Amino acid sequence: MANLVLYRKYRPQTFSEVVGQEHIVQTLKNAVRGNLIAHAYLFSGPRGSGKTSLARILAKAVNCKNPKAGEPDNACEYCQEINQGRALDLLEIDAASNRGIDEVRDLKEGIRFAPARLKYKVFVVDEAHQLTKEAANALLKTLEEPPAHAIFVLATTEVHRMTDTIVSRCQRFDFRKLRVAEIVSRLEEIAKKEGAAIDKMALQIIAGRASGSLRDAESLLDRILTFHAKDRVASETVQELLGIVDVSILSEFADLLFAKKAAQAVEFLNKKLQEGMDPQEFSKNLVEYLRSILILKLNPELQEALAPSFTTEQQEKMGKLARAAEGKFLTNVLRHFMEAERDMRYADIVQLPLELAIVESTQ
Repeated sequence: MANLVLYRKYRPQTFSEVVGQEHIVQTLKNAVRGNLIAHAYLFSGPRGSGKTSLARILAKAVNCKNPKAGEPDNACEYCQEINQGRALDLLEIDAASNRGIDEVRDLKEGIRFAPARLKYKVFVVDEAHQLTKEAANALLKTLEEPPAHAIFVLATTEVHRMTDTIVSRCQRFDFRKLRVAEIVSRLEEIAKKEGAAIDKMALQIIAGRASGSLRDAESLLDRILTFHAKDRVASETVQELLGIVDVSILSEFADLLFAKKAAQAVEFLNKKLQEGMDPQEFSKNLVEYLRSILILKLNPELQEALAPSFTTEQQEKMGKLARAAEGKFLTNVLRHFMEAERDMRYADIVQLPLELAIVESTQ
């Protein structure tokens, strides 16, 4: 049997294991403990923030034989069935694949019947915003007159595309992107359980790369540990595997830009490209680096929060560049390289938009 990938192996099994959504977790625990279960929930938020995981935990909690303070015990037969994917009364529908009216009609037919074993039938509709108009209307009629034994959990990354009538009939919870520190803490736990040695700076790079998605961070960690199962993983290794441009390269390039040395900056860029640096990755990382400097220019107190994956020395260097540069110059440079990042997708000479951005930024 193939090994489970990390994000599935370490999927939260209780409310207390969910990372970073404390406001939602506490409300749901209180609802389970006080038997104040709504018939429909709407979980909206960015991908990888825990929406479907929390939906499954809620399904366990409302059906658990021996809940404790609103938490499922994960020991009773009903919890075990859900954990093992054998529960007939937990139905998960991916609206991205099953968008049509027929699937929702089948769902409506299934709702009419009492649960086979559990107390509640729980219907989880993932990417609910992708339902067709006809399917959404059919779902709306079901939400208007739901049977007492049915609970709906609609999950979406684009709540603005949901019809207002459906949203108004759900108890809505907005999930947030996870902070780098929260992701790093979870990755440290996983690495320890896996018996893997990995530097904290490496974990910070992974967390920063995941853009607030714990699932993406766990997938990246899985990929890295697959390549380096026995060796201690350093930050340099992570940068190499993920194709991340070294901060020292970005810093040196920024020095040339801010000194308005166009010729030297173009030469430096082409030298690094000849050495194998990915131009797309360089462009992406440079925009993030310049954005950090701009934010530090506006508010120096954000240094710690904004740059958790940088060393103290690197943060000081960014702060120094922020203090020395004019605000208008910074915004112009950032705008030119954002445009270059976009234009590179269609350029015959891939580095040409970057070279033009250098010239325009230093004029």
